[in-house]
Amino acid sequence: MSVPAESHQRAADLRQLLQQASYAYYVLDAPTLEDAVYDRLYRELQDLEAAYPDLITPDSPTQRVGEKPASQFTAVPHQIPLYSLDNAFDMAEFYAWDDRWRKLAPTADGSAIAELKIDGNALALTYENGLLVRGVTRGDGSTGEDITPNVRTIRAIPLRLHSQPGATLPPRVEVRGEAFLPLDVFEQINQTREAAGDAQFANPRNAAAGTLRQLDSRVVAQRRLDFFAYTLLLPEGAGDLTPPRTQWESLELLQTLGFKVNPHRQRCANPAAIAAYYDHWATARAELPYLTDGVVVKLNDLALQQHLGFTQKAPRWAIALKYPAEEVPTVVRDISVNVGRTGAVTPVAELEPVQLAGTTVARATLHNADRLAALDIHIGDTVIVRKAGEIIPEVVRSQPELRPPEAQRFQMPTHCPECGEPLDKPEDEAVTRCLNSSCPAILRGALIHWASRAALDIAGVGEKWVQHWVERGLVRSVADLYRLSVEDLLSCDRMGATLAQKLVTAIDQSRSQPWPRVLYGLGIRHVGSVNAQALATEFYTVDRLANASIEAIEAVYGIGPEIAQAVCRWFQVPANQRLIEQLKQAGVQLAADPPVAESDTAPLDRPFSGKTVVITGTLPSLKRDQAKALIEQAGGKVTSAISTKTSYLLAGEKAGSKLTKAESLGVPLLSEADLLAQLTAAGITPALDPQP
Repeated sequence: MSVPAESHQRAADLRQLLQQASYAYYVLDAPTLEDAVYDRLYRELQDLEAAYPDLITPDSPTQRVGEKPASQFTAVPHQIPLYSLDNAFDMAEFYAWDDRWRKLAPTADGSAIAELKIDGNALALTYENGLLVRGVTRGDGSTGEDITPNVRTIRAIPLRLHSQPGATLPPRVEVRGEAFLPLDVFEQINQTREAAGDAQFANPRNAAAGTLRQLDSRVVAQRRLDFFAYTLLLPEGAGDLTPPRTQWESLELLQTLGFKVNPHRQRCANPAAIAAYYDHWATARAELPYLTDGVVVKLNDLALQQHLGFTQKAPRWAIALKYPAEEVPTVVRDISVNVGRTGAVTPVAELEPVQLAGTTVARATLHNADRLAALDIHIGDTVIVRKAGEIIPEVVRSQPELRPPEAQRFQMPTHCPECGEPLDKPEDEAVTRCLNSSCPAILRGALIHWASRAALDIAGVGEKWVQHWVERGLVRSVADLYRLSVEDLLSCDRMGATLAQKLVTAIDQSRSQPWPRVLYGLGIRHVGSVNAQALATEFYTVDRLANASIEAIEAVYGIGPEIAQAVCRWFQVPANQRLIEQLKQAGVQLAADPPVAESDTAPLDRPFSGKTVVITGTLPSLKRDQAKALIEQAGGKVTSAISTKTSYLLAGEKAGSKLTKAESLGVPLLSEADLLAQLTAAGITPALDPQP
């Protein structure tokens, strides 16, 4: 059907009117059209496009919502990596960063741009000839997920770049920024979910991340995500655009192109101005309609940025200056205890719910009996709460001067609240423990740990089903998992035949998981996945390990006396000995191939022979266990702790304290690229799939 010329023109006029109105409303916060007028024009455009589908264009406002749900997201490599930022947690660390870059460019102008660090999720947006063609999550910095249909629903992101009539835009532009949920929208979403009986989101950042990964873009549109742009990447041929020379000009150009840029950015001539900006927003951020957890400082001169370049994981010309963990007062309603999978009994403060760092906190750990006594907390006390590591709520201190007369001191129980058995607290330990291996709490924790991804990796076996099976008496030990039948599972509430068969199949497949995973899955105190690999390599059958002396175990590289004693004690417990026999009968792998003598192997240049390597951070394409396997294939050992004996630190993104320690000890650094290059040169071809 041919489209009348007047319809063509009217559709173009409507698109322009609606795009201008959307920009004014969502970016400038200065509406130009009444809602009713906008709705009428929007409906007119919809009707025109319905009558003449050829009028539909990718940048039409009607195309922001309504695409059919995706079945999955596609992984896409970033053409330019999305580096993370180094963190400074106080001004002293910031000044140390300032000193570092100045040594590399002593004559450079030190002016910088301070921007609020939005607590959201990074996106990379690609525009071709001015049209939005792709929106990708940050992912691991090298590879992200293509979520273009979801990105198109964010109204602060232009579907087409703004430009002057007749102006030529670059063939390709990349814009980076932060998608986030405003606080009022977050509260509305949680109220709606609560009314519907759904679980509430923990905080705006998690809610935004979950929203961006929704397979149905219509759901994303309902969540009303917002977006601030902060980086503009232009090709050499910038069309009629004047390439920015500074970060400030880059932000201004982003605004000209139609993006929302945070209005609270500031040019700072020196570190003192940055300190003043940081101090101001430490308190003023409480009035913002979104969460911010710090200040991002970027050197203003883009040529200087290019000169300074990057470390393995972060730009040298920028840093995130973080605010201390937020602390808030609240009242202790009660104190309960929680029994973990190792039998550790942890006191927990039940609190008057309070908002803390964007979440509602109603419980906070008191760690152990010694910590509880040191805090001198009574039920009814006013206490100060913060998030340890910005994740786990903990009580920092009490305020006894506000203690009501009826406040009661809490006494740690003498018997386990789960099984009633006496609790044990050695004088040299802070932790109180239940020693009954049949305790339901310990059993639940052991089963969940056994099924976890790093252990036996049993898909579908989670906390809900584990609790149900333990309560029903279907499972009394880890070995009982392998006796479950489809008929057993069908007796459980809300269990269908298809799910029952999937669970039985997943459990059955876990029998073939290798011995190091099984050893880790046993949950022996102090034995993590790295130590389990070291022990399983040296003691390649469970019987060899069970019969080994403390001295023999301690002789394994990376294994100290505490771990060796814990392993020996575990295998001396009769209940654990019975468990091993049951697992043998169930066909679980409790042995590996014996090590091959060096003389029996084909000649091979093994570049890591006699070398010890520590792995830290997130690698661009390899999972940590894949990198570990490659290093061992090349003759090396992978350990968990940095020391003067460490040969290399294989460092990825967010390397943290291990990188700092390695640099202080002079331990050589390896990147993933360095590792793969050495392996390739030695004729070792990685036969491993990269991270998804």
